[in-house]
Amino acid sequence: MFTFLMFIFFLLYKYMYFFEWEFLFMNSFSMEMTFFFDWMSIMFLSTVFFISSLVFMYSMEYMKKKINQFALLIFLFVMSMMLFILSPNLISILLGWDGLGLISYILIIFFQSKKSKNSGMLTLLLNRIGDTMIILSSWFFLSIGGMNFLFFESFYMKLGMNMIIIASMTKSAQMPFSSWLPAAMAAPTPVSSLVHSSTLVTAGIYLMLRFNMYMYMSELFMKFIFFLSTMTMLISGLTANFENDFKKIIALSTLSQLGLMMMTLSLGMTTFSFFHLSTHALFKALLFLCAGIMIHNMKNNQDIRLMGHMMFYMPLTMLCFVTANMSLCGFPFLSGFYSKDMIIEYIMTNKINYYFFMIMLISTSMTTSYTLRLLYYLSFFNKNYFNLMIKEEKLIFNNVIMLLSTFSMLSGAILSWLLYKLMFNFFLNINMKMIIFIIMLTGLMMSYFMKKKMNFLLFSLIFINYTISSMKKIPYINMKKMYNATDMGFFEYFGLQGMIIFMKKLFKKKMYMLTSFKMIIFAGMTTMLWLMYL
Repeated sequence: MFTFLMFIFFLLYKYMYFFEWEFLFMNSFSMEMTFFFDWMSIMFLSTVFFISSLVFMYSMEYMKKKINQFALLIFLFVMSMMLFILSPNLISILLGWDGLGLISYILIIFFQSKKSKNSGMLTLLLNRIGDTMIILSSWFFLSIGGMNFLFFESFYMKLGMNMIIIASMTKSAQMPFSSWLPAAMAAPTPVSSLVHSSTLVTAGIYLMLRFNMYMYMSELFMKFIFFLSTMTMLISGLTANFENDFKKIIALSTLSQLGLMMMTLSLGMTTFSFFHLSTHALFKALLFLCAGIMIHNMKNNQDIRLMGHMMFYMPLTMLCFVTANMSLCGFPFLSGFYSKDMIIEYIMTNKINYYFFMIMLISTSMTTSYTLRLLYYLSFFNKNYFNLMIKEEKLIFNNVIMLLSTFSMLSGAILSWLLYKLMFNFFLNINMKMIIFIIMLTGLMMSYFMKKKMNFLLFSLIFINYTISSMKKIPYINMKKMYNATDMGFFEYFGLQGMIIFMKKLFKKKMYMLTSFKMIIFAGMTTMLWLMYL
């Protein structure tokens, strides 16, 4: 609550505080620890604190057998998130970024099963690409004379910015790095609620928001991001309509909303993107917490085909779950309505490709489609499975989801009032306004047709190889071929290994004087000096 009041104070009075501690200055290069407080960082920090506190209360009952280890990991995750949010310095951003990736890996493999270990390794390896991009971008900032991106603007900023954008795409699971987010659902449900829906995956979006002043230097690169984010929305929405795993459906909806945020950023709507980021974090955390209660009472069953009539067994949980889903669909006057309505209205008034505009509308209608399909299976589906051990809803669970559902309903209106002066105002005619409701009705019709199985020949047989939940078989993107062509091919021959082989041939007679370890150091120092004076 204190951080939210600070956000209102900083926003109304336009305050910014900058704290800097220089601990190294050598040869015109300075290294400092920097903290930057403004309305955006404090708002995102208050969202992280609020969701983290509720998830910790939830975990006291959900993870009571291993609460000590889990609480320590949650605390370390929040500390890494604080370092990442408040720092405009690339070195401290890298520390927070690596801390998020490492703790996320530990939380994914928390159950120590084979599936969780495989999912954790996939997540770790794909996020290492983003770490590598940030390290490489730091070399370009080093050419300018410092790691603080707020004070510099040069040609090297453009090169470093492209690498920062690629790093953001890996953390926010955009194509072709989308496969790790559904796989990360092997983690405990409180982890999915905190890490993989509201904080970690939005870290990439927040990083691009911080670099928004330099992000539009390359117009061609932003068009490329617009294309990838639109495809991410389409494929994740299509996949969610055929998925039967409860948590993976919510994860794919997260992926779809991340694509919407990234598309909004690529069009220059930074305030709209942050608005949707804040509201999405609240109702998506509520979705995961309600899903965790249902899975917990169904004895760890996650197949929605074996669930049904949940409204009779857990009425309060189902009520909060429906509220979060309606907010996700953009139902009028819930939190998701305010942000999604403004984004779609801006896109309708912007000059973009007509085909991509239609893909965006289809992807948005798919959100309604898979949401209604999920609610149908949970509420009305006539199942043949029943758990006799369903317990009454715990008081601590009820308190957490009721508090979170209240903020999920009110946050959109509150933030729209507070951020009113920072956003564009639109006055559209009634026909264009009705497009939002047409999208929802289109999603309702798609959900009805899927329930009647009229889409079997049209969709299932054509796209079955591509729309699997793991998203590993995306067409024309085969990571194995890319790995063989780059890491085991070009980089192997022209990298350090190739340089060592070349030096061995060059100094064949005197090679006994130099060991392989010294050659690696020599090659690394040569590469470092070349990058410094590039």
